[in-house]
Amino acid sequence: MNESVIERQIEILWPTIGVSVTADLDGRNSDLADALWETLPYRSLQGHALVAGHHLYHLAPLPELLHVPGVHKIDRRIAPDGSVFCSRLQHLGIKYGPLSEPMPATPIGTVREDDLDALAEAGQAVWQSVYSGGQPVIVEVRRAGDDGGHRLRRPKARNELADRLLAELHEEIERIWLDPPQELVDLHEGRIASGAGSFGTTLTTMLFVNGETRPLGYCCYSGLVRAAQQQQLPLDFLRQMARIMAATPAEFLGYCGLNKLHEFTERALEAADQLEDREDFVALMGHMALYVNCLGAWNLQLFPWQVDEHLRPGGRVAPVGESLAAVRGKVTPFGETVAPA
Repeated sequence: MNESVIERQIEILWPTIGVSVTADLDGRNSDLADALWETLPYRSLQGHALVAGHHLYHLAPLPELLHVPGVHKIDRRIAPDGSVFCSRLQHLGIKYGPLSEPMPATPIGTVREDDLDALAEAGQAVWQSVYSGGQPVIVEVRRAGDDGGHRLRRPKARNELADRLLAELHEEIERIWLDPPQELVDLHEGRIASGAGSFGTTLTTMLFVNGETRPLGYCCYSGLVRAAQQQQLPLDFLRQMARIMAATPAEFLGYCGLNKLHEFTERALEAADQLEDREDFVALMGHMALYVNCLGAWNLQLFPWQVDEHLRPGGRVAPVGESLAAVRGKVTPFGETVAPA
């Protein structure tokens, strides 16, 4: 690559909000930054932290995020506003204010200081979209000065059965990447063909679907990709672990309405039993992770989080900054102190 690492900039745009920011890739965790740079441009559903505070994140179509290790890690709480992170959850994240979660993170760059107000504006708009069930916000990430666009890499496999499955899986990922999956729309509108939801409830099923989908993508399929990087682990062991970890949650999610997820999981496990090439296994598990994580992102967008207002004393929704005021000045697990406002 000819560009000096310090000279690389990316633009992050939210067209429906009318906001864009520029970030400098600064050389920290350069392997992750390189993977991002080579994947640009792309678009994705923009998400917002629902627990940690002032944090934007979205699913990035980078399989490398699942297994490329971060060299430089910091506690997000003490990172400056505008810090850009890559995550093993396949996220590109941006901090725009105080955070309460003590999570080590791998920074790759920083939003320019002149753009921090615009970043905060985007953060508040996305929060309203996610929390209140508003219009989904799409983010675009591209090299600064380049035209925008969108592309998703389609992995290949030497095994014919696995490659056919990857092609179908990729087609489904492209279909739901920027548009909500119909099965999740049906679920969140109370249409559940199996009758899941005791005594006619729907919120219970939505909650359990969210609770099963996230670890299936974040831990199961992503974990299998990372485990496959350990050459001392036999492929047969990895195949057995895939079935042990994925089959039961996928079956439950199928019962709750995610029939395609259940079907793809069953087919992926059957194909994995025939694989003799470790790279084929990585490609298949990695694309299953991307698919499930995409479903997870839409779950978070569609879930009726605003019911939380009924659980608060007086029904008042506290501003994010007010609810996080108590964390300032606390000592982190790394012996550092969260900076005061």
